[in-house]
Amino acid sequence: MSQQVDPTRIPGLQAVVADALAEARRLGASQAEADASLQQGLSVTVRLGEVETVEYQRDRGLGVTVYFGRRKGSASTADLSPDAVRDTVAKACAFARHTAEDDCAGLADPALLARDPPDPGLDFPWELAPEAAVALALECEAAGRAVDARIGNSEGASVGSQRGVRVYGNSHGFLAGDCATSHSLSCVLLAGEGDDMQRDYWYDTARDPRDLAAAAAIGRIAGERTVARLGARRLPTGKAPVLFAPEVARGFIGHFVSAIRGGAQYRKATFLLDAAGQRIFPEWVRMDERPHLPKGLSTTYWDGEGVRTQDRVLVQGGVLEGYLLGTYAARKLGLQSTGNAGGVHNLLVAPSAGAPSQAELLRRMGRGLLVTELMGQGVNGVTGDYSRGATGFWIEDGAIAYPVQEITIAGNLKDLYRGLVAIGGDIDPRGGIRTGSVWVDGMTIAGE
Repeated sequence: MSQQVDPTRIPGLQAVVADALAEARRLGASQAEADASLQQGLSVTVRLGEVETVEYQRDRGLGVTVYFGRRKGSASTADLSPDAVRDTVAKACAFARHTAEDDCAGLADPALLARDPPDPGLDFPWELAPEAAVALALECEAAGRAVDARIGNSEGASVGSQRGVRVYGNSHGFLAGDCATSHSLSCVLLAGEGDDMQRDYWYDTARDPRDLAAAAAIGRIAGERTVARLGARRLPTGKAPVLFAPEVARGFIGHFVSAIRGGAQYRKATFLLDAAGQRIFPEWVRMDERPHLPKGLSTTYWDGEGVRTQDRVLVQGGVLEGYLLGTYAARKLGLQSTGNAGGVHNLLVAPSAGAPSQAELLRRMGRGLLVTELMGQGVNGVTGDYSRGATGFWIEDGAIAYPVQEITIAGNLKDLYRGLVAIGGDIDPRGGIRTGSVWVDGMTIAGE
């Protein structure tokens, strides 16, 4: 294969996948699927005005899954040579002959596969030389350090650019590939005043480098956020409204997404078991999956099994309309794949009436906590119990009063979702879940 990773590599990867499928048939497999990929990337980090790392990364891989009736075997390799492909298929077949039968095993229904999917339009290469990447990172960090004299240290500024090609095919006749890029800029700074030391960050990520915020702007925001945290206090233990900033609200909504995945449902390991058709949120809440969103970070026309993706209303009137299903989970539940093998594809969380800004939500909240960062993994997906370390700002009279730290916010996700008060129009596009600030009424805050 050529050293360059670009759309011209798709036919070569399709040939690798086709060879793997043909070899599986030759060895007696009743069904088979294979995916091949190439990735290359450049990442640069600077710290305190000096270059720390310049890394070039290139990866390749092939994964093969075969079925002998209802028995399944899988194997993978980083070598795409013909001999390695044959060896990998042989190993997958050997594994399949020793596994137990599973009535739900097998490829996706042929009727659900994407046929002749269009180019998703996700390939925006960044012709970025290492020297230019270093210059951007230096500019970003310098802008952040210049915000305030109290910013005396840095964890660095980074620039990253990735480009990858993937091809998936199966023995039902599906064979497709695409090329996609992802680019990022970030900065992490530290500020001190007396014995008080604080750290904060900012970043941007996009498919198209032209959509990235300016390096100096990212550094400046990182600096302003870091200085704003100086003088942070603890809060007394009690209950108060909480507003999740968009960059952390994404994770808060993400727990709902995890709870409605097919794997969690058929394993009965979710606090939203059998919740389809039930009201989970207030009646004004709506969420839509938009898998074909231009330049979306989770955009795709086919999922990890070749099933076509399509626009879908996931929550309407606060009611869960259905689950996120791949083929295996769908069969376990007696349902049909929703094209979500691999996860949700661009979940858009609609703002509440008037699409209020974060400032407007704070004014309406009056008194409470604005959360800007979460720590720890204290979420129980089975019970819905939620407990996370948090930092942010205490709100009085609808405005920021002072920064807070070393607190824990807690509740049960079922109650928290039902207790949503509003969702802001300050939507963060930097992820597969797009949401604005999320206002939750009455969380327990553990502090002093």
